[in-house]
Amino acid sequence: MPSLCRDCLNEFPAGRRCPSCRSPRVLSHPELYSLSIAHMDCDAFYASVEKRDNPELADKPVIIGGGKRGVVSTACYVARIRGVKSAMPMFQALKLCPDGVVIKPRGSHYAAVSKQIRALMDELSPSIEPLSLDEAFIDMTGTERLHGHPPAVMLARLVKRMDEELGLTGSIGLSHNKFLAKVASDLDKPRGFSVIGKAETMAFLHDKPVRMIWGVGPAMQASLDKAGIRTFTDLLRWDRGDLHARFGGMGDRLWHLARGQDHRRVSSHEPMKSISNETTFFEDTANTDILDGHLWRLSEKVADRAKAKDTAGRIVTLKLKRANHSSLSRRISLPDMTQSADRIYRTARALFDTVADQGPFRLIGVGISELGSAVGADSSGDLLDPQAPQRRAAEKATDAIRARFGDGAILRGRAIR
Repeated sequence: MPSLCRDCLNEFPAGRRCPSCRSPRVLSHPELYSLSIAHMDCDAFYASVEKRDNPELADKPVIIGGGKRGVVSTACYVARIRGVKSAMPMFQALKLCPDGVVIKPRGSHYAAVSKQIRALMDELSPSIEPLSLDEAFIDMTGTERLHGHPPAVMLARLVKRMDEELGLTGSIGLSHNKFLAKVASDLDKPRGFSVIGKAETMAFLHDKPVRMIWGVGPAMQASLDKAGIRTFTDLLRWDRGDLHARFGGMGDRLWHLARGQDHRRVSSHEPMKSISNETTFFEDTANTDILDGHLWRLSEKVADRAKAKDTAGRIVTLKLKRANHSSLSRRISLPDMTQSADRIYRTARALFDTVADQGPFRLIGVGISELGSAVGADSSGDLLDPQAPQRRAAEKATDAIRARFGDGAILRGRAIR
């Protein structure tokens, strides 16, 4: 059986330990060298970056989020052992983990680190499909002749380089399609490398819960439960037409996935449709000053991500959720593209002013869409706002200072509301 040492990258016929370095971190699988679709997922990315940058946090439970009134963006594995999960209200997370170190997200910094990881992946294959800052699909088909090694070896080298050169770890899922590759990457985190071969696909899926399907959230899970569908075996009992009649297009997808079939290609040209950020409050609020402060911080995060990706948007969207959980949104098209935090904020604030009396609110979000090149963004003047050019120049100067001295080097007054 083909075997690979994940520490020294030695390839050998079989064995529980590497014959070269004696490491027990050996990966063995009958189809190890014939599979080429992978999913790489960084391990607790935001928290791992913070721990790397501040070694004093190494053994501490780190929670990334927006303070006591916000929610958890992510948490390190020390905090996860205590029960802390993404999207959990911060007050609940701190009850479970009172000694947790809460750190506000540094969006632009994470985006910059993500670019470094992407550069390593680009050396492996031209077919990279990023899903977020910390995960991506990689199609390694046909790369063995280029690298002189099968995909599994090069993927093990990728995470080894991430660890040695960037101080970050990741987990790899390797299979024959995107669905199974993503499933595999979650099987053995952190620092995992899992393989799901063609021959074992049906046996592997047999008793697995359908909630492991990417895109099956609580609402879809409830609908499947009503239909008596909880496992992949339950799905196999359904006729394709009946699934389509009950669940529409999702029913067709479920029919194929129940059989381990996923014909989607890894697409490096899939366009990013929008950039957004939102925050949920522990207590509903109608306080305009508090909401204004959040509007600014969210606009800054959106702008930071847009700048990190060299993109800009023409449409600005404001999202609000009321105390009764009903939602409302407002959007406006700009005459030209923007990636300016100041302009996104002022546009979102104008939209907010039209609905401010409909609070209190439990969630607020800001986003830009209709994305395109940042070349020429924010270049048009505004006769009604003659100070706009000065503010944009100040923002560029602020970006330069933060790039050199860190995100906390300069704060706007409204950002501390």
